[in-house]
Amino acid sequence: MTGNAAIQIEGLRKVYAGGKRALDGVSLCVPRGSLFGLLGPNGAGKSTLINILAGLVRKTSGTAEVWGFDIDRHPRNARASLGVVPQELLFDAFFTPFETLELQAGLFGVPPRRRRTMELLRAVRLDDRAHAYARTLSGGMKRRLLIAKALVHRPPIVILDEPTAGVDIELRQMLWAYVRELHAGGTTVVLTTHYLEEAEELCDRIAIVNHGRVVIDTDTPTLLASAREKRVDVVVDRDLAEAPALPGAHRVDLLAPRRLAITYDKVETEAGALLATLSGRGLGIVDVTTREADLEDVFLALTARPADAA
Repeated sequence: MTGNAAIQIEGLRKVYAGGKRALDGVSLCVPRGSLFGLLGPNGAGKSTLINILAGLVRKTSGTAEVWGFDIDRHPRNARASLGVVPQELLFDAFFTPFETLELQAGLFGVPPRRRRTMELLRAVRLDDRAHAYARTLSGGMKRRLLIAKALVHRPPIVILDEPTAGVDIELRQMLWAYVRELHAGGTTVVLTTHYLEEAEELCDRIAIVNHGRVVIDTDTPTLLASAREKRVDVVVDRDLAEAPALPGAHRVDLLAPRRLAITYDKVETEAGALLATLSGRGLGIVDVTTREADLEDVFLALTARPADAA
């Protein structure tokens, strides 16, 4: 295990009763101080992985360390190093936010003089609802309270499991800002999300899990660069009845009488060569717009593989 790892996982497997393999030999390193994206389709194994780290699910085999503590040999230290914000909004309806955080701090052994309940409530903009029953909070407020609850014991690692699921754009932007603030303060953040633009915007490193296996684990710029397919939209100077065939292009679509969408492999073909071919056929180029592949393109390409190829 490396000393620079916030989370180190080697050969992690989980097989449920009946033979379902949720994790199939996952190896993963989350660097300390990173903002790490853990992505994958529903059923890929992300939640099982998080629950094993949090001590809620027992692994079948393999090893995992959290902040240098083995989850089997030092479970209490490993658990204390982790703050988990779950997807589900789970609260006691008759506890106030203040009482919820105080109880959570007590469960982690934080003495009263070291608790920062109101500080956390202010950070997530719930200080004005500190003494209201949790049942009166909106969904967005409950989501923010979950984040504060995960931070009561000052964990060096925070896992945010779909933190912006079902929230409006304004709250999502607020949560993004708070995640950045946490990360800037030195906290290692692991983010799972179905909003790919969220991972592209926030994460400096991304791993994609599919069929219980890690299919890629690299820094975000390298991951985006791995997308080879590129599109160029071209406006020509006269109407076309059909899309022309272009050598080197994967596909040419006629979007409008004078607008073409040309998809090609940017490693094998240059856009200039495609445009030169069009010009050579007597078409004047009026306008050109290129579209780089984004994280969604990479995600779809990687997760489209069958289980035995993942």
